Amino acid sequence: MTSLWLNDAEVPARLRLTPGSRFDTVVIGGGLTGLVTALLLAESGVEVAVVEGRRVGAGTTGATTGKISLLQGIRAQRIRRRHTAGTLRDYVAANREGQQWLLRFCEEHGVGVQHVAALTYAQSEGEIGKVRAEFEATREAGLPTEMVAKLDVPFPSYGAVRLDDQAQVDPMAVLAALAAEVESHAAPVYESTMVRGVRGGVNGDLTVETDHGDLGAGTVVLATGTPILDRGGFFARLTAQRSYLAAFHVDEPIPRDMYLSAGQPTRSLRYAPTPDGDVLLVGGNGHVVGRTRSERQKVDELLRWTQTWFPTAEPMQDWSAQDYTPVGELPYVGPLLPGQDNILVGTGYAKWGLTNGVAAALALAGRITGKSPSWSGALASWRPDELKALPSATLSNSAVAQQLTAGWLRMAAHTSDQVPTEGCGTVERHGVRPTATCTVDGTTTELSAVCPHLYGIVRWNDAERSWDCPLHGSRFAPDGTLLEGPATKPLTPLSAP
Repeated sequence: MTSLWLNDAEVPARLRLTPGSRFDTVVIGGGLTGLVTALLLAESGVEVAVVEGRRVGAGTTGATTGKISLLQGIRAQRIRRRHTAGTLRDYVAANREGQQWLLRFCEEHGVGVQHVAALTYAQSEGEIGKVRAEFEATREAGLPTEMVAKLDVPFPSYGAVRLDDQAQVDPMAVLAALAAEVESHAAPVYESTMVRGVRGGVNGDLTVETDHGDLGAGTVVLATGTPILDRGGFFARLTAQRSYLAAFHVDEPIPRDMYLSAGQPTRSLRYAPTPDGDVLLVGGNGHVVGRTRSERQKVDELLRWTQTWFPTAEPMQDWSAQDYTPVGELPYVGPLLPGQDNILVGTGYAKWGLTNGVAAALALAGRITGKSPSWSGALASWRPDELKALPSATLSNSAVAQQLTAGWLRMAAHTSDQVPTEGCGTVERHGVRPTATCTVDGTTTELSAVCPHLYGIVRWNDAERSWDCPLHGSRFAPDGTLLEGPATKPLTPLSAP
């Protein structure tokens, strides 16, 4: 499953880390938050380096829908339900500043942007109330939204809330320009360098431990989707979500605005310009990572829906993205631990990373340089009102405990010597060892089925041919290679001691 944005992406490969260097700030993660943070710091004269475990854009940013919008589905009403009107206004102000910064960067660096309207629409009569509630919440937050009774679209709709003059972009084009600009300020971007941990160093410095050696840092910024360090317990304050996208050639007219349904199953639509003409992007069918019967069925259902309402739609490719939803509805941006500014984090963008991710970078860089934005308190990693989120956190972690128990019980009840067929994987007990066995491209691999993060039992993802942990969203390739955190180690081969 390969993102449309990677088809013609011009992002050169970069060298892995040469150990032994020391920087004022080391940013871990080569997505939007990491690169913007690094650029802002470099422009302020801070010695900074970026360390990316795979390639620039290999994570969430490179698979996003590319929407740069202040109307974000039903985010405003969800935030307002838990927080004050002032907090919601600060959240919108943060996203507005992130949006303006990104659009300005794109204009200055020749990155193509399409300016379109964003709409949150009702796909059934039962969703009309959510649309109206979003209109009221966004108006309270100061956004010039309007209600629209009828939409000129082929799929079912029962009205929408609309916000004009929003934008969409090719996210890989953005990342390519950002990485080049970071390097133009003499700040290195290291790729294929997996960070395994961060420990205290000499004279108050930190030591970043990687699979290619150590790196010294005065400050570390974690821009890795979910924090790869368990200090602060952010893995328990986030829910890892996997959602799907597909690109289609269509003969009929493609809607020119950005659409997102107010209810479930989610339907997200936009057009995308390509060298061969405009294509239709349709996304949705999200679920908690590792907690669905079949990921492939989720993709196939999205394809069927599109071909029902766009009869000439011809699938080009499909892919998925991983996002993290915070239990308190607001992103976490700031210290990994209260009162300790040497390790900072940005996470919990709830699928709106192109605005939240830049806002997080502005707040993180501002904290390091002593110029924090006025709205940064609304995105703080340790807010005084976090107690309000405890019921949601308890519910989320109750589900995690159930998944942990169910995984071990299910594994203990299954033993077999049968080799999985091509493209399939099974989790069974071989002796006393939980074993994950899969066959991909003719090669059968046996691994420990125990996620190295908090010992959940992984499950086979039949759409992406990966091992996914249902506890906190860690993902692994068929050979055990780490794809997504919060784990920092691969699955162990059974032949290993």
